[in-house]
Amino acid sequence: MKLITVAGPPSSGKTSVILHLIKSLELEKEKVGVVKFDCLTSFDHIRYEENNIPVEIGLSGKICPDHFFISNIEDALYWSEKLKLDILITESAGLCNRCSPYIKTIPAVCVIDNLSGINTPRKIGPMLKFADIVVITKGDIVSQAEREVFSFNVRQVNSKAKIIFINGITGQGILLLKKYLGDIKDITTLREKQLRFTTPASVCSYCTGETRISESYQMGMIKKMEFNYEK
Repeated sequence: MKLITVAGPPSSGKTSVILHLIKSLELEKEKVGVVKFDCLTSFDHIRYEENNIPVEIGLSGKICPDHFFISNIEDALYWSEKLKLDILITESAGLCNRCSPYIKTIPAVCVIDNLSGINTPRKIGPMLKFADIVVITKGDIVSQAEREVFSFNVRQVNSKAKIIFINGITGQGILLLKKYLGDIKDITTLREKQLRFTTPASVCSYCTGETRISESYQMGMIKKMEFNYEK
């Protein structure tokens, strides 16, 4: 079985890209399923079910999305094996613009939209920096100059990734993504595999339920700002 990880900011067009990719894969008789990792709620399962695609939704709630992904990815793989899928695609919402649900040797795709602002690629972090393929959506809505500047900023963050413009409505560009994902190797387990980047390491009193504001209530990993009082 093959595994593909897809991540990106909310509303960047991940689900549309995945649906177009699955349609192109199904032409080769590949059976594909999706596990969507989100935080509070998700309605993407409706779109997958409408297209008869096996799907499971996992909501992290108050737990860090990265930690939630790592804790459940092996179970997701087991679920796909039980359904005898050829390919499993995981979709992560990247809710903190830092999320890094990428695993070494497993294809990593980051979806980011051209309408999010030309400087957005510099703000995202590991989710973009460690991707193998960067898919830029909604490029049809902006000018050629804006597309080029946005693409340049993506390249500044991740110089090694393949960059593809895909139209989430028509699917234009999806065949190139399929081509880049053509050499995926089969896996049987994720045991002992490693993440491409560390997860957020913030364990403090507020992580464990504290709500009171004061230094006397701040324990664990705390990072303080340095303010200049001489301005």
